[in-house]
Amino acid sequence: MASIPASELAREILDACLKEGTWPARVLDDLIERALDEEDEFTATAATRALFGIVIERLGDLFEPALCDVYAKLFAHVIARALPEYSANDLLIRYRRIRQPRRFRGGEVRRVFVLSRVTLGADVAVTSVALAAAKERFPDAEICLVGPEKNAAMFAADPRITSVTVPYGRASLLRDRLLAAAELQATVDEPGAIVIDSDSRLTQLGLIPVCDEARYFFFESRAAGGELEASLSELISVWLAQVFDTDRARPYVAPLVQEKIASITVSWGVGENADKRVCDELELDVLKKLLIWGRPVLLDRGAGGEEAERVDALARSLNAPDLLLVHDGSYASFASHILQSDLYAGYDSAGQHVAAAGNVPLVSVFCGYASPRMFSRWRPTTANSRVVAVDETNRGDAIERTLRAISEAGEALWGAPKGSTA
Repeated sequence: MASIPASELAREILDACLKEGTWPARVLDDLIERALDEEDEFTATAATRALFGIVIERLGDLFEPALCDVYAKLFAHVIARALPEYSANDLLIRYRRIRQPRRFRGGEVRRVFVLSRVTLGADVAVTSVALAAAKERFPDAEICLVGPEKNAAMFAADPRITSVTVPYGRASLLRDRLLAAAELQATVDEPGAIVIDSDSRLTQLGLIPVCDEARYFFFESRAAGGELEASLSELISVWLAQVFDTDRARPYVAPLVQEKIASITVSWGVGENADKRVCDELELDVLKKLLIWGRPVLLDRGAGGEEAERVDALARSLNAPDLLLVHDGSYASFASHILQSDLYAGYDSAGQHVAAAGNVPLVSVFCGYASPRMFSRWRPTTANSRVVAVDETNRGDAIERTLRAISEAGEALWGAPKGSTA
């Protein structure tokens, strides 16, 4: 088995989970041992990426309630192998308790810890709803967003939100990812505090205990809503209303305000998930289409690396017209520009959630979703959202449909572009 790539082991595990609700024990244990190999970083990195990227993320992205149980059993075993102080059985028993919704019974709350979901888009679409509800329900409490520093920057202009930094490396090795919960435990372990967890990776989707259960409120987003075609923003709003007796909260963002420099904002970032991309031609054609309205277009350069290289290549292809500006800074900075823009366009990523939260008209090219329910859960649902769904059955006309959506959005805002014969 040592000669089999980690990705193949992970696919074997995933296939068994989806077909049988279980997995080959030897194969999983081999993958875990590789992920914990501190003497061979290359092996440990490949195994960790395969475990999370192929198995864990797929189990969650299907949004099948039954797969929540499969995930819990599998990952409780992973945790116990990596951190022997935990018992897989004890983790499972606790998980089955905390996943049951229960009402907040009252009492003094001095601090509310809302756990980040680590990815920026999820913190806008889901976590921000919890922040909004906590502010309403506990007006005298300190509301803390717990997670990576860059995520807190998305709410830096909100005086009610305190940033509590607990790093979580999405590229870190298995043991390091799990140990983030130990730092979290030390952070939230105080009297008069409650914890709201909306399926955070900091707790490995609720599996690792971080405080007394009486103070812990867990929203299992992967099972919420069942067969309903509702968004996660809507589902967590309903859950918060039931648990904390709040009004229906909605997503928001509050980055520090930047000077407005563009009418149109664009991001072709995909968070290292190549499945979310369609092709270079679509990205170039959309920019050409947007530029014909004669308004400044701000294109985000992303987090660097391959993503930034793609943006630079696009700018070169367009001969860098004066109206095309490139944003090279923090995502919170770009979020401020999105909120001030008249139109946003991009792939399924953080940008679409920022635009929706700010009620900015948007065109989202939604590609690479694992299931129709994943599309329902993550798609923006504001009235001025135009979502172009792309899968293997309709990929051939994705460019045409996207350009049509851009035309509809642009004409609704500014009328037909000059020189247009339409």
